[in-house]
Amino acid sequence: MLDHVNTQADHDRALETVRRFRKDPLGFVKMAFPWGEAGTPLAGHDGPEPWQAEILADIRDALAEGRAPVRVAVASGHGVGKSALVAWLVLWSLATAAHTRGVVTANTETHLRTKTWAELSKWYRLAVCHNWFVLSATSIASAVESEAAGWRCDLVPWSAHNPEAFAGLHNQGGRLLLVFDEASAIAEPIWETAEGALTDAGTEIVWVAFGNPTRNGGRFHDCFGRFARTWNGRHVDARQVSFTNKAQIAEWVRDYGEDSDFVRIRVRGVFPRAGALQFIDGERVREAMTREVPPAPYDPLVMGVDVARFGDDRSVIFIRKGRDGRSWPIEKLKGLDLMQLAGRVCQRAAEVGARAVFVDEGGIGAGVVDRLRQLGVPGVHGINFASRPDGWTPEGQAPLYANKRAEIWGRVKGWLEQGALPDDPELAQDLTGVEYGYDARNAIQLERKEDMKKRGLLSPDIGDALALTFAWPLRAEMDYRWDDQPGRVRFLDEGHDYDMFHDL
Repeated sequence: MLDHVNTQADHDRALETVRRFRKDPLGFVKMAFPWGEAGTPLAGHDGPEPWQAEILADIRDALAEGRAPVRVAVASGHGVGKSALVAWLVLWSLATAAHTRGVVTANTETHLRTKTWAELSKWYRLAVCHNWFVLSATSIASAVESEAAGWRCDLVPWSAHNPEAFAGLHNQGGRLLLVFDEASAIAEPIWETAEGALTDAGTEIVWVAFGNPTRNGGRFHDCFGRFARTWNGRHVDARQVSFTNKAQIAEWVRDYGEDSDFVRIRVRGVFPRAGALQFIDGERVREAMTREVPPAPYDPLVMGVDVARFGDDRSVIFIRKGRDGRSWPIEKLKGLDLMQLAGRVCQRAAEVGARAVFVDEGGIGAGVVDRLRQLGVPGVHGINFASRPDGWTPEGQAPLYANKRAEIWGRVKGWLEQGALPDDPELAQDLTGVEYGYDARNAIQLERKEDMKKRGLLSPDIGDALALTFAWPLRAEMDYRWDDQPGRVRFLDEGHDYDMFHDL
């Protein structure tokens, strides 16, 4: 550890020493902080935890060997020192390479400010080079005013509605640091946009992702599976860290079991069999996206239509025939008014010969239902997500689901064990992103779309359109004809015609 810098000579000596660790973050961390020094917060510590040292050494070795970009993902239990490691990497990247650019993001702005940035503030004050930089509420930048714009690291809350905020992550010819904290909750569009920075030639890129493995799906999970070839993935067990509460951890293991999802996530740092609050797990979705199913000529072809309510949302048309949800392209429509949407649904339903068209009629969707019936589209059904469910518990004492939306998503979950879906990342995000809980009657209740948006996720429009195809089971004797006059839909199984103009 260098003595504190007080004079120009001290500054020059410190600068020369620090720059020697340009490709060695572990050496920098051991040098830059007062480990073991009496009267400091680190008096009782002799250096980083073993797992932290291993990550820093991995980055050092990758840089030394020219393996760029360097990508490291760490899934861990609670309280292992992730935020401290983030702080060290930010300080190392800025101090050892002039004109470094960096971005730190996390699942919420509150987490960024109260945990990630608070930890950075603590280590910033302890660093030998702290007076080289100015720390603010949202950034740490060079203390030289003329260089601050291009030599900095910024705190940037993410939003799936605005991934463009990450599109400018470039630093041609210099160093770029990307830090994703609580990475399990960061949405797919942010990962994809951040990857655009990896195209810069001649740039030293370090991308690290930390988090508790709360979701059995998503891009953070893929760092340890689908994309393991390009990511150095590590798991950190909280029991192997010196300062964690071992008595509390032992109690959790006794109460929940070593292999329970609770212990897997909060202690062992391994992914759960199903996400902690995740309604549909990623493994179920992945299998459906790779499964081949035989043709089902006698199954009715049904269509689900989710109607957009807000500017960022899209109307979606999803077609399914029995176990086959893959053979027809998903239509994602943005910017259409209700009449245009109804026209497109009518056209598509006629092309494929849909036996039933299930439309989300909540809010503005009722207008689409009325227009489709006016156009003579047979088998049109308006579905209100908030309406009562059909299914009850096996004992018949209470509803199994809180409302119709939860019920049809439950049917999707069961169907995924045998059904086939297109390999669509947006659909996968929709299906695995929805969380659930229980209402006062202990019925399963999905989180609201508004709550998903507060978590930074997009409305699951595609998932809802798929779920709508499970609104009602169709019986073979139900005959929906495409040769009836406009405004008339025939239900032969009920023995009557429906004519929306009869009373007029």
